[in-house]
Amino acid sequence: MVLHRPHLTCAGIAFALYLHHLVSAIEVPLDLPQPPTITKQSVKDYIVDPRDNIFIECEAKGNPVPTFSWTRNGKFFNVAKDPKVSMRRRSGTLVIDFHSGGRPEDYEGEYQCFARNDYGTALSSKIHLQVSKSPLWPKEKVDVIEVDEGAPLSLQCNPPPGLPSPVIFWMSSSMEPIHQDKRVSQGQNGDLYFSNVMLQDAQTDYSCNARFHFTHTIQQKNPYTLKVKTKKPHNETSLRNHTDMYSARGVTETTPSFMYPYGTSSSQMVLRGVDLLLECIASGVPAPDIMWYKKGGELPAGKTKLENFNKALRISNVSEEDSGEYFCLASNKMGSIRHTISVRVKAAPYWLDEPQNLILAPGEDGRLVCRANGNPKPTIQWLVNGEPIEASPPNPSREVAGDTIVFRDTQIGSSAVYQCNASNEHGYLLANAFVSVLDVPPRILAPRNQLIKVIQYNRTRLDCPFFGSPIPTLRWFKNGQGNTLDGGNYKAHENGSLEMNMARKEDQGIYTCVATNILGKAEAQVRLEVKDPTRIVRGPEDQVVKRGSMPRLHCRVKHDPTLKLTVTWLKDDAPLYIGNRMKKEDDGLTIYGVAEKDQGDYTCVASTELDKDSAKAYLTVLERPDRPRDLELTDLAERSVRLTWIPGDDNNSPITDYIVQFEEDRFQPGTWHNHSRYPGSVNSAVLSLSPYVNYQFRVIAVNDVGSSLPSVPSERYQTNGARPEINPTGVQGAGTQKNNMEITWTPLNATQAYGPNLRYIVRWRRRDARGSWYNETVKTPRHVVWNTPIYVPYEIKVQAENDFGRAPEPDTVIGYSGEDYPKAAPTDVRIRVLNSTAVALTWTRVHLDTIQGQLKEYRAYFWRDSSLLKNLWVSKKRQYVSFPGDRNRGIVSRLFPYSNYKLEMVVTNGRGDGPRSEVKEFPTPEGVPSSPRYLRIRQPNLESINLEWDHPEHPNGVLTGYNLRYQAFNGSKTGRTLVENFSPNQTRFTLQRTDPISRYRFFLRARTQVGDGETIVEESPALLNEAYTKNHVDIATQGWFIGLMCAIALLVLILLIVCFIKRSRGGKYPVRDNKDEHLNPEDKNVEDGSFDYSDEDNKPLPNSQTSLDGTIKQQESDDSLVDYGEGGEGQFNEDGSFIGQYTVKKDKEETEGNESSEATSPVNAIYSLA
Repeated sequence: MVLHRPHLTCAGIAFALYLHHLVSAIEVPLDLPQPPTITKQSVKDYIVDPRDNIFIECEAKGNPVPTFSWTRNGKFFNVAKDPKVSMRRRSGTLVIDFHSGGRPEDYEGEYQCFARNDYGTALSSKIHLQVSKSPLWPKEKVDVIEVDEGAPLSLQCNPPPGLPSPVIFWMSSSMEPIHQDKRVSQGQNGDLYFSNVMLQDAQTDYSCNARFHFTHTIQQKNPYTLKVKTKKPHNETSLRNHTDMYSARGVTETTPSFMYPYGTSSSQMVLRGVDLLLECIASGVPAPDIMWYKKGGELPAGKTKLENFNKALRISNVSEEDSGEYFCLASNKMGSIRHTISVRVKAAPYWLDEPQNLILAPGEDGRLVCRANGNPKPTIQWLVNGEPIEASPPNPSREVAGDTIVFRDTQIGSSAVYQCNASNEHGYLLANAFVSVLDVPPRILAPRNQLIKVIQYNRTRLDCPFFGSPIPTLRWFKNGQGNTLDGGNYKAHENGSLEMNMARKEDQGIYTCVATNILGKAEAQVRLEVKDPTRIVRGPEDQVVKRGSMPRLHCRVKHDPTLKLTVTWLKDDAPLYIGNRMKKEDDGLTIYGVAEKDQGDYTCVASTELDKDSAKAYLTVLERPDRPRDLELTDLAERSVRLTWIPGDDNNSPITDYIVQFEEDRFQPGTWHNHSRYPGSVNSAVLSLSPYVNYQFRVIAVNDVGSSLPSVPSERYQTNGARPEINPTGVQGAGTQKNNMEITWTPLNATQAYGPNLRYIVRWRRRDARGSWYNETVKTPRHVVWNTPIYVPYEIKVQAENDFGRAPEPDTVIGYSGEDYPKAAPTDVRIRVLNSTAVALTWTRVHLDTIQGQLKEYRAYFWRDSSLLKNLWVSKKRQYVSFPGDRNRGIVSRLFPYSNYKLEMVVTNGRGDGPRSEVKEFPTPEGVPSSPRYLRIRQPNLESINLEWDHPEHPNGVLTGYNLRYQAFNGSKTGRTLVENFSPNQTRFTLQRTDPISRYRFFLRARTQVGDGETIVEESPALLNEAYTKNHVDIATQGWFIGLMCAIALLVLILLIVCFIKRSRGGKYPVRDNKDEHLNPEDKNVEDGSFDYSDEDNKPLPNSQTSLDGTIKQQESDDSLVDYGEGGEGQFNEDGSFIGQYTVKKDKEETEGNESSEATSPVNAIYSLA
C-alpha cells in the first residue's frame, strides 16, 4: 500500500495557486472610472487553418466600456470597409468569414488592437497572422540505389516547406513502419541514416512521409529501392549460428565516422527558455554506440534526456548556464571518434520587473518601473496611450528616467495608459499599465459574513479584498478583540489577506477586517471553522491473487463527522467502473471472479469538500501462461530431434514446467500423448524418438495457476522403421468357459510398433515337459484356445513381429484353462452362539480335486426364519458371509436377537458356487431393544405435558418396561433429573409442570431382561408455542365463542331465505307496464304480456340499461360462481362461513318447472335485496 502524503486539501491547492496574488496590485472595481486593460489577445505568432474562418482575439475591460480599432502592417485597418470582416459586439475580436469565398492568404500580416475610452488607450501585442500551408511534394524520379554491404548510407527526405513544419516518418510503400535501431535511424532533418547497410535492408523499399498539422494530410515521397551488393550468398542458417554476423557475411569492420554533423566540431545557437537538441549520427561496422559529455562539467542535472538510441541529446528550458562545449563520442570495437559542439545561449527579452497598474489619490506620488533582460540587452521604449512618450503633451508631474517613470503631486484628470516596449534582435515584450487618479473612500469587495471551513494544521488564508484611494490600510481582529492580528501564527498581506501558517482548533472564531483611509472606513466579518482531516487509517495493500479468486481491497476512513464523505476508486489513475463483478462497501472494495483485466493500480480516494486522502495498491492477477509459439525442429536424427520454442507470457506467475506432447497419424490419429516434461527455465530439448512414427509435437506451459493452451503443432517428422524391441506386456491366460482358455495381452502402442503390419505370434502348450508347442499369428490382442481340459496349467508366449522382423524371445507366462462348478459341499457344519447378534462356524473343508478350479472362498448363506416373539413379521431375505481362502472357521455377525435362523454353506471358485451343505437351524438369545419408534409431546395448557410413544421397531426380546428420565432447563441452566418407570404395555404419561416457564428434555428407552435399549430424546416446545396452543384451545372451547358462531350462522340463513323469496316474486313482470318497447308478436317468450328471462335467453333487451340489482348480469355472475364450485351440496362451517358450491345444481325437470332460473342463485338473490 502506498499512502499519498502529504495530505491534500482543497484549500491547500487553492492557497498554492494564490501565492502569486498576495503581492499583486489591487484591482479597481469596474463600477469606478478606469482606463482600458487588455484581458485577452491572440498569440504573437498566429497560424490559422485555411479551411476555417479567422478569429483574431482582443478583449478589454474599462469604465467607460472601451471601443476598439485595429492596425494592419502599421496602418489603420478599416473593418467596415471589408464585408468579410466584422468585429464582435462589445469586443475587439476580429472575425474574417470565408463562407462566401475569398483567399485567407490575402489577410496575412501584422495586426495590433487598440482599446480606448475617456481615460486612455491600451495596446495588444503585434499579432503576426499566417495561413497554414501544406504544399505537395515535387515530382521526381528516384533511381535504384546500389550500395555495398557494410557501407554507410543516408536517404534524403527534403520535405516541402510547410507552415508549421510537418512531422516526418519513414514507411515502406506498403505502409509498414521502417524498423529503427542504433544502426538505422531517422535524423532531426528527416533523413534516414544507415550506419552500415546489410543485405536484409534490400527486402523493402523506403518512402519518406510528411504529416501536416492543420490539414491532417500525409504527403508521401516516391520510395527508394536499395540494391545491396554482397560478397557472400545469403544463408539465414549460417547467420543465425555464427557468433559474428559481419565476418560471416564477409563485411570488413571499420572504425566510426560522423555522417552528421560533419567534421570534428560545429556550433549551435539557442534561445533561452526553449529546448536545445544536439545530434550526432555515425557510421561504422559494427554500428557505433554514442555517448555525450560536457567539457569542464557534468551534463545539466534534471534537464537532459537521451533520444533516438542515444544519438540525440535534449536539454529542456535552456538557460545561460547551459552554454559551453558539448561533445559526442562514437565508438565500436574498432575504435572511437568525437565531435565537439559549441553551444551559445542568446535570449529574447524577458521581464525582471513588469510595470503594474498605478492607482493614486490626488496629490500622491508614484512610479512605473519597466525592467527587462535579454542577450543582447534589450532597449526600453515608453509610450502613453499608444504614442511615443516623447511626442505626447508635456506633463510637469511626470518624469521619465530610463526604465522608470516618476509621478509627483498627481491630480484628477491625469489618468492614462502607459506602454513599455522592451526589444532586441530576438524579440520584444509589450506591457500595458495605467495610471488612475481617484478619490474613493474604502470599500470591502468580498461578500459579507463569509464562512470559511479549513482542515486542522493546514496553512490557510482569509480574504478581504478591498479598494480605496488613497489606498486604505487594513487590519484584522478576532472575536471583537482590540489587538491587531499580525505576527506569530498570523501574517497580514497588503492585498487584505490574512495568512495562517497552521490552522488549529483554537483558531476558530469570527474575524473582522477593517479598511481605513482619510475618507472613512469599511469592515467585513469572516467566520472560520477548523475541521478534522480526512485520513485513510487502513488502505488497500498490494496483493497477488489467482484468476477467479475474490480479493478484497480495504479502505477504512476517519473524517470530520460534520463533512460529507465521498469514497471513490481509481484503476490505473482513471475512474473505476463498478460493474456487477465488483461490490463497493463502506470500508473496501470486493472483486468477484477476478480476471486478468482487473490487474493494475487501485487507488482509494476519500474526499470531503475541504480535503482528500488517497492510498494506492497494486493488484497482480496470476493467470495461466500464454501458449508457447514458433515451434522449430532441428538436429534431425534417426532416434532423436531437437525441439525449440519461444515461451509465452507467464502472466505474473513463473512458468515451472513445459509438457511436450506428440501425435502420430497411423494408430491413433488426432490423439495427443505426453512425451516428456522439462523445467520452466528451458525452451529447447532433445526428444528421443521411436522408429516408424510420423511425429507432430506441441508444447504446454505450466505455472502455479494451471496449464496454458497447447501451442500450434510443429511440422511433422517421420522416422524410419525397425523390428520391435519389446514384446507385449500383461500376457495372461484364463478360461471363459470350462473347455477353453482365452489368451490376452496389452498390445504395443504407436511408438512401440517400430514398423508396418504389426502382428503377434501366440504360442502355448500344457505345462508338461512332454507337451508340444502350438502357435498362431494374430493381429488383435486376443486368442482363444478351445477343447481344453478343466483347469489345466499352460505355458504361454506372445511375441511381436512387423515387416522388419521379430522382437526378442518373450518370457513364458503360466495360464489356466476354464473352470467348472465345484462338485462337493462342506460337511460337519457346526454353530456356536457367541452373543445375541453373532455366531461362530466351523466346517470340514472339501477335497481340492472336487473344486475344479481355483478356490476363492467359503460362503455361509443364512436367513431369519422367524422371531421368538409371537405375531412379529420378519424378512426372510437370504444373506451371505464370505470366508476367503482355504479355511474351516468363521464368524457370522449382525444377526437379530431373539430369532430363529437357518444356515447353509458352499465352496466357491471362479465359475461359481458348488452344491449346498445341509441346512442348520439355530436361535439367537434376547438382546436389548431398539429405541421407541417415536416420542410425541403435547401441551394442552401451561400446567401439564402429555407424552405418547410407540413400541420399539425391534424389541429383540420380551419387553419388561420403559424407563423415562426428564429434567427441566431454561437456557444453559438445568434442573435435577427425575425418573419414571412404566409397564411394557403403557405408552402414555402426563407430567404436571411445577415451572410454567422452563422447557423439559425427555429421555425414553425400553428394556428387556438383558438390559436397557437405545434412547430417544425429545424436548418440549418453546414457551411461545405453548401460549399459542393454550389460547387456541381455550378460545375454541369457550361457550361464548360457540354461541357467537351459531348466531352468525342463523342470521346468514335468515338472510338467504329472504333473498330467495324476494327473488322468486320478481321472476316475471309486465313488459308493457314497465318498458315502452315493441315486442314481436311472434316472439316465443311473450305469454300473457309477460317476458321470461330464464337461462334459455340471457340477452338483455335492446337499448336496456343494466339494473342495479344485477338481473341483466345474472348469467355472468352465476357462471363464474358455478365454475368455482366444488359440485357438492351447499353447507355451512362451524364458524358460520359458507362453503361448497355457491349455486345448487338443478336437474332438467327443475329447470323446466321454474319460470326464472335466476331465483336459484343466492348471489342474484342478494343483489336483488340490495
